[in-house]
Amino acid sequence: MVGLVVVSHSEAAANGIVEIAAEMAGDATIEAVGGDGHGGIGTVPDEIGTAIQDAAGDGVVVLVDLGSAVMNAEVAIETTDVDAIIADAPVLEGAVNAAVAASDPNATVESVREQAEAAREIAKL
Repeated sequence: MVGLVVVSHSEAAANGIVEIAAEMAGDATIEAVGGDGHGGIGTVPDEIGTAIQDAAGDGVVVLVDLGSAVMNAEVAIETTDVDAIIADAPVLEGAVNAAVAASDPNATVESVREQAEAAREIAKL
C-alpha cells in the first residue's frame, strides 16, 4: 500500500490535515510531520525522513504546505531508500484525494500523486 506524509510548517496543521484525510484513508498509512522540532514554526529534514520511513510500503507520496517544506522534503527523500515523490498539490485537498487513492489495493506512487495533484482543480464555490 502507498503511504502518505503530510509536511507543514505547523505541527498542529499537519496533525489536523492528517486527521481529516484519515477519514478517507481506509488502511493507508498517513504520517504528519511539522514544526521545527522545538515547538516553533518550520520543517526538519530528519523528521520528514523518519515519517517517510514510517509510511513506507509500496512507496510514499509527500504533501507539503510551503516552499522550504519542499526543499526539506527533497533532502529527506534523498536520504531514504524509499520510493517517494512530492505531489504538487494543495496540501489539504491533495491529502484527501491522495488518501482515497492510496486506499485502492492497486494504487501506485504515481497514481496517488496524480490524484493529489488533481485537487488543484477543485472549485470551492
